[in-house]
Amino acid sequence: MANVISVSHFTLPVLAYLLLFLSTTAAAINVTAILSSFPNLSSFSNLLVTSGIAAELSGRNSLTLLAVPNSQFSSASVDLTRRLPPSTLADLLRFHVLLQFLSDSDLRRIPPSGSAVTTLYEASGRTFFGSGSVNVSRDPASGSVTIGSPSTKNVTVLKLLETKPPNITVLSVDSLIVPTGIDITASETLTPPPTSTSLSPPPAGINLTQILINGHNFNVALSLLVASGVITEFENDERGAGITVFVPTDSAFSDLPSNVNLQSLPAEQKAFVLKFHVLHSYYTLGSLESITNPVQPTLATEEMGAGSYTLNISRVNGSIVTINSGMVLAVVTQTAFDQNPVSVFGVSKVLLPKELFPKTGQQPVATTAPPQVISLSPASSEEPSSRIVSPPREIISSGAVKRTLGFLALWWCWCIALFCYLLV
Repeated sequence: MANVISVSHFTLPVLAYLLLFLSTTAAAINVTAILSSFPNLSSFSNLLVTSGIAAELSGRNSLTLLAVPNSQFSSASVDLTRRLPPSTLADLLRFHVLLQFLSDSDLRRIPPSGSAVTTLYEASGRTFFGSGSVNVSRDPASGSVTIGSPSTKNVTVLKLLETKPPNITVLSVDSLIVPTGIDITASETLTPPPTSTSLSPPPAGINLTQILINGHNFNVALSLLVASGVITEFENDERGAGITVFVPTDSAFSDLPSNVNLQSLPAEQKAFVLKFHVLHSYYTLGSLESITNPVQPTLATEEMGAGSYTLNISRVNGSIVTINSGMVLAVVTQTAFDQNPVSVFGVSKVLLPKELFPKTGQQPVATTAPPQVISLSPASSEEPSSRIVSPPREIISSGAVKRTLGFLALWWCWCIALFCYLLV
């Protein structure tokens, strides 16, 4: 009886944790449901639905929505569906979606000079001369928060309406914020308003070359990718789980140590460095901020074997995403493109793999074949390795391995027993 009582007491927090975990991971952003609580935002909400942006946002997990009240839609311009083509209307609305969760405390910490924030419009890769980000600033005297860009007039945040950490914040703003290249005062067109059942199809493929050209500060990386031919491989890998590409800025290449010359590397090693910058999964910026497994394999890992050529991704100081290659620590500086299944982020450093650029006193790892699989049996542990496949590391005794395996076996038995108990 004592055992039953102890297990039942323990299962309650376990079940609560599992329910909490499932509810947070399965939740998707339903913008329509959130805005339905604010009748004064019905016009803006309808535009999000008819343009397809509401459905587009359901797949994201970290954003700030700039919602425009009904009073700001004058009778002359309220019918934007007739003034703008469907694709332009969608871009206008994407400019009102910030790809960063901003809580009330985040807004209070914004400096007077402002902070640049990427919008969904910029992440779409459809921006006009790279004008897809906004500057969020705060007046320390009045406390008012304004949002704008160099080519548009600023809008003022009227009120924080809703916040659901860490997924979405809804801010009410005093007018539409219009990006460069979009004219909402143009004469009406004969384009019929889009409906939720006739959305434009997604692009057939992603042109990474054009994305990096539009980024303006990825010239060195682009030349390396094109010359090596791996950019075509990246575009082919976008299918399935998608890809996440970390592209060093031009200044990142200028900051390389004097003893690192990427151009002098053999073609195969140069390709490994470039593949080291790519994850074979699609991640938004919000996903990177909340990533649960910091050690991520890269495309180079797939060729060289598990455990090699991995990146350690983590978040510091709230919303700063850092990437540790084992040799350098880089920071994500911008979102150059983000449209499922491809995301492209600018990073402050060239990610140098420790396998190719070992510390002083270590030898680089061979790159001609995947690392040798080493058996943990006592017989094979006595035989010397035929070649060096990784930097020197601590040798684990077979006894320690057996103890570890024993603990794992006991842990699994406990899990099975708990599962059976819950079924009963």
